[in-house]
Order: sequence, then C-alpha cells, then structure tokens
Amino acid sequence: MPSDGVPVPGSLFVYEANRGAPVFFTVAFAISAVAHLWQCFKYGTFRLIGLHAFCAFSFTLGFALRVYGANDHYIYDKQDEGHTTNLIVYILMQVFIQICPPLLELSNYHVLGRIFYYVPYFSPLPANRVLATFGGLMMIVEALNSVGVSLVANPTGSAQGLGGNMILAALALQLSVVATFFILSSIFHRRCLRAGIRNRSVITPLWVLYVSMILILVRCIYRLVEHTGATGIHLSDFESLKALTPILRYEWYFYIFEATLMFLNSVLWNVWNPGRYLPAKHNVFLSQDGKTELVSEEIPDRRKFVQKFLYYFTLGILYRRDRGGPGAEPVGQDIPDSRSVLEKFLNLFPLGLLFRRRRTSRAFTELGEYPNGECRNLVGV
Repeated sequence: MPSDGVPVPGSLFVYEANRGAPVFFTVAFAISAVAHLWQCFKYGTFRLIGLHAFCAFSFTLGFALRVYGANDHYIYDKQDEGHTTNLIVYILMQVFIQICPPLLELSNYHVLGRIFYYVPYFSPLPANRVLATFGGLMMIVEALNSVGVSLVANPTGSAQGLGGNMILAALALQLSVVATFFILSSIFHRRCLRAGIRNRSVITPLWVLYVSMILILVRCIYRLVEHTGATGIHLSDFESLKALTPILRYEWYFYIFEATLMFLNSVLWNVWNPGRYLPAKHNVFLSQDGKTELVSEEIPDRRKFVQKFLYYFTLGILYRRDRGGPGAEPVGQDIPDSRSVLEKFLNLFPLGLLFRRRRTSRAFTELGEYPNGECRNLVGV
C-alpha cells in the first residue's frame, strides 16, 4: 500500500489496494459473526441483538469482495467491457460495508429500549416507543445512506454529487440521533444512580452502549469529513485524483476509522452480550429496591401475521405489541379522544412524541397489581 498518497489512474479505490488487510478483516468479522449467531441461540436474543450477527456477516461479505478487488481487480476502464465485473464488485463491496453502521446504531437503540423495559420507573421515554421513534429515523438514514453509497461508488455515473449530498444528509441526521441517545441514556442513568440502583444488569449494558455509540460516532465523523472535502472521482484524470481529500487517497484512514472501529464494536457486544445481563422476556422488570425482579403476567400476542410483518418491516412504528407491564404505555380502556386534528397530526409526525392520547389505564408500579405475578431476588447484586 503506497504511503505517499499518490493515486493510481483507473483504480476504483483511487490507490493501490492493500491485499493483506481485507483478508484479516474477512476472517475477523466471520469469527465475530459466528460468535454472535451462537450467542443469539444461547441467550435467545435474536430480536434484541440479531442485527449484530447480520451486520457481522455483511461486513464479512464486504471485505471478502474487497479481497477480490485488491487482487488486481480494481482497475476500471469503461472502454473495456471486461472491467464491468470489477465495477459491480466494488459497488457491492461499498454497499455491504457501509449499510452496517446505521443498523448497528439501531440495534443499540433496541438494547436501550430493553433496558427501559427492565427499569421502567426512570425511563425518560416509554420503553415501547424507543424502537418506533429511533427506528423511523434510522429508516430514513438507511435509505439515504444506501442510495447515496451506490451513487458515489459508481465513478462513471453522473450522480456522484447527488450521492455525496445524500450521504451527508444521512450522516447529519445520524449524528443528531446519536446526540439524542446520549441525552436520554444519561437522564436515565442519572435517575438510577440517584435511586441507588447500581445493579450490573442495568449499569453494565449502559456502559457498553456508551462505548459502542462513541465508536459509531467517531466513524460518523470520519465519514462526514470524508464527504465534505473534494470527493469528485474521475478515474482517468490524474490531476483531479491528486486533488482529492487525503481521506480518499490514503487507505489507512478506512482501515482505522471504518474497519477497526466497527470490528471493535462487534467484539464489544461479543464480550458483553446483553443476553448475559437482561432478562429474555419483556414482562420481567426490576423492582424499585434495585434488588428484586418482578414478573408480570405476559399478554398473548393477538396480532395477525400481516400486522406482525408490518411491525418488523417498519421497525416497530406500526402495530406495536401490547406487552403490558410498567415499561409500556397505558393501553387500557379508551376515553374519548379530544385532540384536535392538528394535535393528531403532530402526534403522528414525530412518531408519537407529542400530544399523545390520554387513556384511563396507568402504568403499574407494584407486583400486587398484576394477576398471577411472581417475584424473585436477584443473584449477585
């Protein structure tokens, strides 16, 4: 890998790609992916942490394609039809690698919501709205990011500028969502500490979330800086290639701020898998004494197959399951909806954060309010 930043004309990577690094990360992510898959089976956490297994496999595929490209398959000349495969492989490689960070961030929000279910009394946001709120925002991020990456990765296309702007918009929105995460989690963490709750089932996943989000944040900043410089790639114009931002001309930026950070994030969740700390079911939650787990009666899932599909397809925005318990919003007998049309619209537009509908039910706070409830003392508190 050249160290002087001199570009290689015709190279889809801009530089002469390193051959050893993508092999290492292919193997590393493959091992992490298998570990995630095994942990999902062991702890029964496919819904909670399954995205990490998916992303690790996606990284594995992306770096495997990079191995192919780095072995003398990175030169592209549009006049040579034999180079079309090189371009297709390069575009797929970029997509498989760059779609993962927003999904990993979404997985973190899912874990945060699961923590809110476990300690519902101090949650700044109803636990059953965390995935719907952040899921909707991350759907926008992922759509902008995926389309933008595919446009930018094609150096022969005429929409590189549009693709770059879409990626910038996605990164800016992603950064704002990360900031919101830190605000909500810090409020929750502070409330727990004030109440004397220092249970490792709560505190350990929170600290792991902080570290994970910092890794993703640094990666976002790297990508943001990358796309704010000179990014127009013209493979046959050597002078324009030399004028590109250094982040595009030096490969080590990618391997440090993208590959290494995302691999560390994957290993982080391998070591501190939330299934080791959080109960598998939503109806298990922590008492306010911080030492006793309460188990409420689990409400059967009466949703139809289509409703369940739409729930997962929209990342929890539509047809949320009524799980009951103090972590969920009250969903009991309705009272007349007195909201105006404007208030109803404002309730839907920010995914239900404003002007929520009032209902007669209230959140439960004591075990005795649950029929057939149980309780058990935690071990190792």
